[in-house]
Formats: sequence, C-alpha cells, structure tokens
Amino acid sequence: MTTTTTTGTTRVYRVYIKATPQAIWDAITKPEWTQRYGYQGLAEYDLRPGGGYLARATPEQHQDGMPEILVEGEVIEVEPPVRLVQTWRATWLDEPATRLTYEIQERGDGISSLTVTHELAGAPQTLTQVDGQLESAGGGWPEVLSDLKTLLETGRPLHA
Repeated sequence: MTTTTTTGTTRVYRVYIKATPQAIWDAITKPEWTQRYGYQGLAEYDLRPGGGYLARATPEQHQDGMPEILVEGEVIEVEPPVRLVQTWRATWLDEPATRLTYEIQERGDGISSLTVTHELAGAPQTLTQVDGQLESAGGGWPEVLSDLKTLLETGRPLHA
C-alpha cells in the first residue's frame, strides 16, 4: 500500500515493503537495481555529502527526445541503509532543484517502510510530474514506489 500526504508543496509518500532496509537501500542507490523499476534509468550516486547524483535516460527515452541526464542532484546527508537526503532537479524543466529525502525503517516480520519526502517549493511543473498528475509523464512517485515494492517482493517489476 502506498500512502500520500500533501502539505503545500511538500509531498510525502510511504510504502511498506517485505524487504530489509539494506535491500531497499540498494534498490534506490545501485544502478543495477534502478534500471529494473520506475523509469528504468541508471542512477549514479557518489554517496557522501557533496557527492553527485545523476539519473540517466534509457536509450528509448533519449531517442524520444529526452536529455541523456534526466535528473541531477547533490547528496546532502547519507546514513546507509536508513536515510538519504539529496537535491533533485529534472533537467528538461526550467525549475530549481528540489529536496528529496528517503527514510527506511525496519518494522519487524521482514517488513520495512520507505518514506519519500519531496519538497517542491518553487517547482510547480516538477510537483505536477512527480505527483503523477501529468498523464504523459507516467505515474510519478506513486507508480515508482509501487514498482519498487513489486520488484523487491516478487523479483519482477509491475510492467514485466
């Protein structure tokens, strides 16, 4: 189940996954995982404060006119495998970077919660897209997190 909380321009998404915090962390931060769910781009992290973050387009996305680097950012805080804070900027939009926080908590019985908080002040187009409100842009965070959950629990993404 995915829950969404809306407060002004901050969106909070929470999903419960039958997986360890380490498995969720790896799925978020390792390119061999990020290419298997969501928008399927390769994520590259330099996991240290001040380190870079890039999400690369798939060849199909690039052929369809998207830039090679879809999202860029900077790591602000890193505490593996429970917390990652970074900036996040969609390169095809003329908007400032936003702040993205991943928090992973072990709940017991092999279940962990993943909470994604995306602070989107000053980035209304980004907000519309990541919230899944723009049909041509996919399902945003709700779809990405549902896909991540499905992949970790079944070994197959939603759209397999």
